[in-house]
Amino acid sequence: MRYAILGDIHSNVEALEAVLDALDGERVSTVLCTGDIVGYGAAPRECIRLVRELSPHLLVGGNHDWAAAGRLELEYFNPYAREAIEWTRSVLDPTELAWLGAHPALATDGSVTVAHGTIHDPEAFDYLQSAYDAHLSFAHLKTPYAFVGHSHVPVTFRSGAAVTYVLGDLVELGDAAQAVMNVGSVGQPRDEDPRAAYGVFDDDARVLRIERVPYDVEAAVARIRRARLPEFLGDRLRIGR
Repeated sequence: MRYAILGDIHSNVEALEAVLDALDGERVSTVLCTGDIVGYGAAPRECIRLVRELSPHLLVGGNHDWAAAGRLELEYFNPYAREAIEWTRSVLDPTELAWLGAHPALATDGSVTVAHGTIHDPEAFDYLQSAYDAHLSFAHLKTPYAFVGHSHVPVTFRSGAAVTYVLGDLVELGDAAQAVMNVGSVGQPRDEDPRAAYGVFDDDARVLRIERVPYDVEAAVARIRRARLPEFLGDRLRIGR
């Protein structure tokens, strides 16, 4: 089976549309979404509509999704994120907000688990960034493969005699017993590559491929400016940080 994985869209419809156009050329059978459809950017309604039309097989809620829906307190967010969440609440209708809050922080089907943060404590929305973080999550992972988001940085952790990690856009799992994979961010990459990122995973070959897609960054920046959201939220899109 070939999976398409996307997440951390963050209300960036220009990036999401570019990714969806690229997916038209991929031979994937299942779409997975690691959450955070909204937050930071200025097109939450448009992104919600496109994700709902895409109808991912597994879709989890991210911390920004839950906060917009009122399931998470805003005190956990920095001022820029908090302002964007408050704005997002103001422009979405009750049905859209309820939909954002309806998804769990972790979901499993067959050989795949999807979470926004960690596997071992998904509702805490902690970052899974180190071998130790991965070790904790592997102790709770019941499936061979897991996909997470939240950090906006692509990295794959493999379990075996020890937990190892792999960077790069082509990852072979080899004889790893389990793997936790982060394919990066559609709408707000933070690995100094401003292009939108998504992943394709072939579970027969046990290979993950991360694709980067250029999109109209300046249109996304202009949209943020028109919404009177903090300039910083647009500036960072240009540098992928």
